[in-house]
Amino acid sequence: MSENSLLAAFFFPAAAAVLVFFMKYVSDVLQARVRLAQDEAYREVAAKAASAQAETAAALASFGTALADIQSRLAAITKILKDVE
Repeated sequence: MSENSLLAAFFFPAAAAVLVFFMKYVSDVLQARVRLAQDEAYREVAAKAASAQAETAAALASFGTALADIQSRLAAITKILKDVE
């Protein structure tokens, strides 16, 4: 009986220690997976933001040319109106 209780006295704490280290390892692995998923999500958001910025820059350039065209037409109309007076 004494031999069994001695074996239990060493086995259960050792098993508990191994279980704690195993749980810590699993926790680290799961945290790394979550971190990787978050990094991928951030990369995707950054790529979308970059493409949206490029589209906005293109639209702004288009508006700039349209505004220049409107200003030249307005100048021509103003000149015609001054000539009519």
